[in-house]
Amino acid sequence: MAVVVAVLLVGLAASSLVAAAVGRSGGRCREAVPGCARGEVTYDHRALLLGGTRRMLFAGEMHYPRSTPEMWPKLIAKAKEGGLDAIQTYVFWNVHEPVQGQYNFEGRYDIVRFIKEIQAQGLYVSLRIGPFIEAEWKYGGFPFWLHDVPNITFRSDNGPFKKHMQRFVTYIVNMMKREGLYYPQGGPIITSQIENEYQMVEPAFGSSGQRYVRWAASMAVNLQTGVPWTMCKQNDAPDPVINTCNGLICGETFVGPNSANKPALWTENWTSRYLIYGNDTKLRSPEDIAFAVAFFIARKNGSYVSYYMYHGGTNFGRYASSYVTTNYYDGAPLDEYGLIWQPTWGHLRELHAAVKQSSEPLLFGEYSNFSLGQEQEAHIFETESQCVAFLVNFDWHRISDVIFRNISLQLAPKSISILSDCKRVVFETAKVNAQHGSRIAEEVQSFSDINTWKAFKEPIPQDVSKAMYTGNKLFEHLSSTKDETDYLWYIVGYEYTPSDDGQLVQINVESRAHILHAFVNNAYVGRIHGSHDGPANIILSTNISLKEGPNTISLLSAMVGSPDSGAHMERRVFGIRKVSIQQGQEPENMLNNELWGYQVGLFGERNSIYTQEGSKGVEWTTINNLAYSPLTWYKTTFPTPAGSDAVTLNLAGMGKGEVWINGESIGRYWVSFKAPSGNPSQSLYHIPRQFLNPQDNILVIFEEMGGDPQQITVNTVSVTRVCGNVNELSAPSLQYQDIEPAVELRCQEGKQISTIEFASYGNPLGGCTNFAFGRCHAGSSESIVKQACLGKNRCSVPVTPAKFRGDPCPGIQKSLLVVANCR
Repeated sequence: MAVVVAVLLVGLAASSLVAAAVGRSGGRCREAVPGCARGEVTYDHRALLLGGTRRMLFAGEMHYPRSTPEMWPKLIAKAKEGGLDAIQTYVFWNVHEPVQGQYNFEGRYDIVRFIKEIQAQGLYVSLRIGPFIEAEWKYGGFPFWLHDVPNITFRSDNGPFKKHMQRFVTYIVNMMKREGLYYPQGGPIITSQIENEYQMVEPAFGSSGQRYVRWAASMAVNLQTGVPWTMCKQNDAPDPVINTCNGLICGETFVGPNSANKPALWTENWTSRYLIYGNDTKLRSPEDIAFAVAFFIARKNGSYVSYYMYHGGTNFGRYASSYVTTNYYDGAPLDEYGLIWQPTWGHLRELHAAVKQSSEPLLFGEYSNFSLGQEQEAHIFETESQCVAFLVNFDWHRISDVIFRNISLQLAPKSISILSDCKRVVFETAKVNAQHGSRIAEEVQSFSDINTWKAFKEPIPQDVSKAMYTGNKLFEHLSSTKDETDYLWYIVGYEYTPSDDGQLVQINVESRAHILHAFVNNAYVGRIHGSHDGPANIILSTNISLKEGPNTISLLSAMVGSPDSGAHMERRVFGIRKVSIQQGQEPENMLNNELWGYQVGLFGERNSIYTQEGSKGVEWTTINNLAYSPLTWYKTTFPTPAGSDAVTLNLAGMGKGEVWINGESIGRYWVSFKAPSGNPSQSLYHIPRQFLNPQDNILVIFEEMGGDPQQITVNTVSVTRVCGNVNELSAPSLQYQDIEPAVELRCQEGKQISTIEFASYGNPLGGCTNFAFGRCHAGSSESIVKQACLGKNRCSVPVTPAKFRGDPCPGIQKSLLVVANCR
């Protein structure tokens, strides 16, 4: 069998080489040409070949479960307008097969509808089947039932695992084939991915890991999709599978293709860092992203770059992995709500246009490079008729004066200048001419009236005999809950005999869950929580009061997401590991082997009291005495905000829990876990308008730690302030096909420029948030900008003396700064 697989792989590699040779020979079978047959997607050492010719491709990652079907068309359209050629997505096994053999492709999980929408808008698809995906997603995308398959070892040369992995991957591939979605069938899928960053864990499996890599590659190739398979972060990806790069700076870190006939592909260019509870947001500047892309193309001959994420979206329900916030990559080019995040989106859009303008020499030209200085270098791609140069300045602090082909140029610090025809600067990574935008949240509904709220106190289980399960040991958390709830109750009885000297009694609980709440005889005695980067163990030690005779100890173990990475995930242990009672100086009384009762989940969860029907099954009361009370459910209603702006809940006054709108979970919240800045990691929680009714909406919150629901507000989110700041020596916009440098302003859809807050042509001081007139200012600035922009969704104002009735200060380099408001 091994010989057959080896022959198959060699044969497929040979066929790729033959097709690649056709591409290099100059055959240009363009897809739009009548009679041009769509063959398989192939590749050579420079690029993927579509329709028989090399392509320079930009892609962006979007995940269909992290948005709604109603959002997909606009997200894809904005991605296309941003200069993307393709959309990447993972395939989420645990949403599609939540129960073994039972599949779900409805609503947000309708992957075929998602791909067909991408196709309808003329973009390609990179399908990352995995089926392990990580992705800061619950259990790395694996359905939890996989954990309970006998004798299974995830992601290894293990029979039970390979059987289920092959079955699911085959199921997805066959579905795509039935729908005609692969490129040779006329569909948009041009690449597929098998596994995901396996090289990170491969050493833990020894020779089994190496065998698994070879098996996964041959299994995928055997499915004969007609498109290349990739493995990211897998330097030993077997031919013909392409090894690709993930990371921040693949132009520097990528070891390169592992075969002379494979192209350099970057499957994940991280546009920011995903946010975890307890941390502050860390955004990546558009200058840094653009530099990384240009450098990968220049130094690695890169021909495919995908942004992770291009739109992150929302981790609805309980799908976020451990400690990951509900918003996901909110600082991506399209933010959590699908709004254009400026200037990142616009700066990358210009970069894409500059690269595409020179795709011919980049894909078919001869490559050369040489030094321009101690920290400066040139990368040139040249055919007989076309040329493009990437001039790199690695110096972080100083402008560099260089001479390139008898042209004197100034290179900004840490920058790359792209020269079309090796003569004219068309893009500079460090010079952002794209507009800036300010996103604001406006309160449209308050819940301050205490009479609008109802409350239900989650009961504390206290009777071991009535528990779902019992056992003389401490059960593992996820094995008990099957990851269908965050919560597992541990209940035990304790017989207490007071000492004569009134010694203090202390309870000690050691847990590997994320949060622990402790109750003694129904009274709350304390809690503790961990953190993403903290120790695996959390320990609660607190004094308690016991009554003589029998007492009940109820411990609530809580997870904030399940793990999404690491070797041997199936062996990971969570939940309470040790419980003891200490009376004064006496020896610890260990309770681990006492008779424990177990209750999976909350009463409110099991009875779905967050739905309209389920809420009728419990008695709701006023909240007079229940504000700031832990383990409490709150319910109210609110009208749907007018307009089309994104809708959010501001939960800054709450603690931690989960929120449902009309029975749909919009995710976990944890605002009481403050970041180093002193602010919550996330306080606004997205409510897609598709979750809302035309009028009244039911809001139900489970508050785990204690908060004040009267402080909650409904807010709408929009970009209401835009700004442009362009120098007269800037390169004209390629995307807008400007002849001269210009300030381009644009409001989000449905809004127009209502006022001009500031306008100055000359040498204005400051920038988009702190601005003032400089010594040089054209008095006509405001009137000219108003005439060009007021009442319009978008406008363009050239940065030239002719536009402003003459030069206000000859001999001085001038710029135009405009700040406008959109309504």
